[in-house]
Amino acid sequence: MKARNFREIKGMAYTRRKYMRGIPGSKIVKFTMGNPNGEFSHTLELVNLKEGQIRHNALESGRIAANRVLEPLGRENFFLKIVPYPHIVLREHKRINVAQADRFQEGMKKAYGKPVGTAAALKRGKTILLAKVDEENLNAAKEALKRASAKFPIPCRVIVKTNN
Repeated sequence: MKARNFREIKGMAYTRRKYMRGIPGSKIVKFTMGNPNGEFSHTLELVNLKEGQIRHNALESGRIAANRVLEPLGRENFFLKIVPYPHIVLREHKRINVAQADRFQEGMKKAYGKPVGTAAALKRGKTILLAKVDEENLNAAKEALKRASAKFPIPCRVIVKTNN
């Protein structure tokens, strides 16, 4: 199935890994990058405008895109964090979808399916990415979160807060 099929939140959350086998591992390599203990003057948040699900590979892709913009600033001059964790297990019933496929496969149209990945379910207004920078790196951080938002299936907005 295509990634857009997993965008909406449908039905109950399927999270109990104890009873499942064959769940693919998360593609997210790191959840925090940069300097977590640094004192920064500005905090930027990438907030979603609609309710929906973001797959684990989209979160990783957004992290890579944002990190690519922030990395030239130096590791001590920024902090980037992925906030949601992909708990929800996505299932897919693999069917043959070609012409005259009814000869090969019949029945089980609404079957349970096998795990194919994980996703994070987000309500409206939740933070997806969090970045902390100083005043001189503010534009780079805005650009980083803007590029990361292009990787996500739901519309997002960058919110800038000043730390006192």
